[in-house]
Amino acid sequence: MPLTFLEEIHPNTYIGLWKIEEEPAVLEKQLQLKDHEKEVLKGLNTQKRNLHWLATRVLLRKMLNTKDYIDCQPDENGKPVLLNMPHHISLSHSYDYAAVMISKDKRVGIDIEIIKDKITRVKQKFMSPQELSFMDEQHAIEHLYVCWCAKEALYKLNGKKETSFKDDIHLDKFPYQTKGVLKGSIYKPPFAKSYQIAYRKFEDYMLGYVYEEDEE
Repeated sequence: MPLTFLEEIHPNTYIGLWKIEEEPAVLEKQLQLKDHEKEVLKGLNTQKRNLHWLATRVLLRKMLNTKDYIDCQPDENGKPVLLNMPHHISLSHSYDYAAVMISKDKRVGIDIEIIKDKITRVKQKFMSPQELSFMDEQHAIEHLYVCWCAKEALYKLNGKKETSFKDDIHLDKFPYQTKGVLKGSIYKPPFAKSYQIAYRKFEDYMLGYVYEEDEE
């Protein structure tokens, strides 16, 4: 299970990708699972979900480069947090890949998605009319996936269940490219903040990620 890539995108802030090629038992041997984590695994009803859960934790362990037990649990909003380490984390997975983002001092969000044309059937559920108006017709599916990954990354950074992709997370107009940066914002009064979200297409996947920048 070699790292596809590991990149420092900002001091003390990293993204990592891992192609999942192992059976669940192989991954489980690389972790120090407690009883409550084994119960979570038992509750996952497919091997793919099992693989995704295990792979994100194995990748997290490799990126933290520690032999200590990693106490990773969901908070009250379902956001994964580390209870015994100071890092901020975000986890994602899609089909054959696991993705992790970590930072020592910044909130982060990451999302990875396999690119499929089914996204066109749900675009009105997460995109505003203004956002739909600037989609590139020649690359409509890829452009929509950039928007989805960007909004999902912002949602994970924000970590609040009640945040609406369509109504509370907004993207400025941007041209589609295979790799780039776009501007987005979370606006849910009294909270309002803008972010720079990076994205890149690789193979048949789209990756989006964001970290909370320092206040000016």
